[in-house]
Amino acid sequence: MTKVHTPVTDKMDFFKESTPVQLAEKYGTPLYVYNENILRERCREMKGLVDYKNFSVNYSAKANSNLELLKIVNEEGLSVDAMSPGEIHAELAAGFTADRILYISNNVSADEMRFAVDRGIMVSIDSLSQLDLYGRNFPGTKVALRFNPGVGAGHHEKVVTAGKKTKFGIAPEMMSQVKEIVKKHDLTVAGVNQHIGSLFMESDAYVKSTDSILSIASNFESLEFVDFGGGFGIPYRKSEGQKRLDLSETGRLLKQNIDRFIKAYGREIKIKIEPGRYIAAECGIILGRVHSVKENYGSRYIGTDIGFNVLKRPVMYDSHHEIEIFREKGSVDISKDCVKIVGNICETGDILANDRELPKIVEDDIIAVLDAGAYGFCMSSNYNNRLKPAEVLISPDGSDKLIRRRDTLEDLMRNFEL
Repeated sequence: MTKVHTPVTDKMDFFKESTPVQLAEKYGTPLYVYNENILRERCREMKGLVDYKNFSVNYSAKANSNLELLKIVNEEGLSVDAMSPGEIHAELAAGFTADRILYISNNVSADEMRFAVDRGIMVSIDSLSQLDLYGRNFPGTKVALRFNPGVGAGHHEKVVTAGKKTKFGIAPEMMSQVKEIVKKHDLTVAGVNQHIGSLFMESDAYVKSTDSILSIASNFESLEFVDFGGGFGIPYRKSEGQKRLDLSETGRLLKQNIDRFIKAYGREIKIKIEPGRYIAAECGIILGRVHSVKENYGSRYIGTDIGFNVLKRPVMYDSHHEIEIFREKGSVDISKDCVKIVGNICETGDILANDRELPKIVEDDIIAVLDAGAYGFCMSSNYNNRLKPAEVLISPDGSDKLIRRRDTLEDLMRNFEL
């Protein structure tokens, strides 16, 4: 195999005993490939973020809910969030116990709430109307409340989940109404939580938001936990030397706020975080094959089988993913082209990488899309009736195993067979 452009995966020893060409031949493309060592390492980094005995990390299953990856996260001792009954079902199947699952609901029915309550899972509520709905159906129970601290952060406006322009959370100025509803239904507020957004690379806004949620928490005497939310960013622009989030400084600042709050609160309650993509993003790569190289009105297009049905982030968020190139055999042309790497979907916006300077790519090359472990496969679709790709895990011993098979044409017809 010829390595045309592989700086990141070489440094990470991502593929270990396998090669991308071998994996592509064995499992086909497009293909999601995960590295177990990297996933475990990120779990451990988050667990060690804050030196506080009641500190807990909640994995965000919405980032990647593959059953095998959930099992690994469970083995590493993390707890988990759920956003739907489907995620709860997968998390229980992966071995998470009910006390380690937090159902963070958003505009859901009483039936969805009951799905969690019947399984002994704590429900987080994020509006007055939903709180009243919960209270009418489950009076005398425990509940968690999601507040909007007024501070938001994230890499794109679509993923900022706090502040004045988002649907999430209860505004702090509604505290009196919250307490009225809680009293009316004899509810016990067992936790408060927040989430300011996804992919922050500086900790300032996040730490500031914890001041707000801890101030809100002081309104409730019955708390079992405060959840700071997330979500921690990763350096997607590795070739440009983008720095990692400073975990040491972030942990130090969070510890100061925690210590100050616990001293005033009088009890050592649990403190949670939701690092989101940080845990899963870098453990995942997509492999695809180049099927076409063409010039079109002055632009050079590299046509691959990785459409936005496989990876939606670039078309949805203008997200950047580094690209690496592998070749079964042949020499490398060190001259670089400015290219657009595109997929096979019938949409003009089906662009993986726009105007990238890369070594010359030829037909049948294997390209790797980096940092695709979070919000990759879980956002994939059957658009254009394309088949969802397989998922493969590289174990610590270097072996590879299939952890989700590729869709078949029969899968596309399955729900029509009434």
